[in-house]
Amino acid sequence: MGHITKSSWVPSVPLRVDAEGVDVAALLLGADGRVRGDADMVFEGQPVHPSGAVRYEAAALVVELSVVEAAVERIVVAGSAGAGVLSAVAPDGDAVASCTVTGAPDAAAVVFAEFFRESGGWKFARVGQGYASGLAGLVTAYGVEVAEEEPAAAGPVPLTGVAKVPGQAPSTDGASAAGEPVGTPAVSGPVTGPAPAGPFPPADRPYELVEGWEFGPVFEPFVAEGFGNDVIALDDRVGDGPVLVEVAQEGRGYLGLFTLDRRNKDETDYLLNDLLPEFRGSTFAQVPKGRPLRMRLDAENRWALRVKPLAAARRLEGTLHGYGPELLLYLGNGADLRVDFQGSPEDGRGYAGIQSYGVEGRTGGRLPHMDLLLNEIGPLRQTVPVPRGPQLLHLRAECAWTFTVRELD
Repeated sequence: MGHITKSSWVPSVPLRVDAEGVDVAALLLGADGRVRGDADMVFEGQPVHPSGAVRYEAAALVVELSVVEAAVERIVVAGSAGAGVLSAVAPDGDAVASCTVTGAPDAAAVVFAEFFRESGGWKFARVGQGYASGLAGLVTAYGVEVAEEEPAAAGPVPLTGVAKVPGQAPSTDGASAAGEPVGTPAVSGPVTGPAPAGPFPPADRPYELVEGWEFGPVFEPFVAEGFGNDVIALDDRVGDGPVLVEVAQEGRGYLGLFTLDRRNKDETDYLLNDLLPEFRGSTFAQVPKGRPLRMRLDAENRWALRVKPLAAARRLEGTLHGYGPELLLYLGNGADLRVDFQGSPEDGRGYAGIQSYGVEGRTGGRLPHMDLLLNEIGPLRQTVPVPRGPQLLHLRAECAWTFTVRELD
């Protein structure tokens, strides 16, 4: 989800955020763009965040940016659809930020704007994302668990692919062999440092293909969960070409992912090789021609893995926050990319690299030659040039990060 209008700096003072005639709510998001639990939502029925940083008072939000927890990267302001001006007002009565709130005929709830961290401070930007399913569908997209009697999430298309557990026959009803829905979160303990906290496995992002991206096979997502080492084998429905692989692991411990060759031995290059706590990451794997993709997973804890088309990766536009390695799609013009790597939670450093693959005019086959855009040890703040899209950007990061894209004229 990218910003629609230019962002602006805001002071770290208590701000009153409201829009006349529109009910507002706040969602406090971690580096993975999701809430850590239901307590990270503030609204009339749950008026105070546990940290005290956000409160609901008299049909408005009071946001104290100076006391927001370090693990919170963004504060989303959302609510019922309507029309008016959303304002953030300082204690002296001056409006430090504002945006126009415009209702949409098919949207019952809207993400109006957000506060997000940048370069040690906070910025404000309009978002304008509508959800036809109302507030229940909106908050579900950000990881809030909604009771069964509440409306199910609509808005962006939900994941409806066939689930498959290693060692088990594929399920056709979206449930695991134990009868539980695949991806149902189980509450885990708190996590220190910049790692994303919250339920495990993390709820999947809405399965939505990026419009205009044509490279790579299209297929129903493949889902697997387990504990410890395993071999993941995809069936023939995937097709040839590179695919998106998303992996999460609970707790602290090593995680490695390797493709297997025809002799069932590791390929030369690894897909993932990380020690990040509460690991969340994505990469790509090349499906070999004429045989299924097989991968060896080294894990010390509970894990979840999803394989999707490349077109289901996150799109890089505006300002984007993340944690750990990730595969991103860029479809814009040539741009300057501002990168902010926080450094690893262990020693404050950590590797940060960006590989770029230009795929203009391609629809399948192997990825073209790679261009190395960044190859550094963090923490760091730099600006690097990105060629005109479509570009597949492979980010290897051992920390939390923020990207800001400034397209050239």
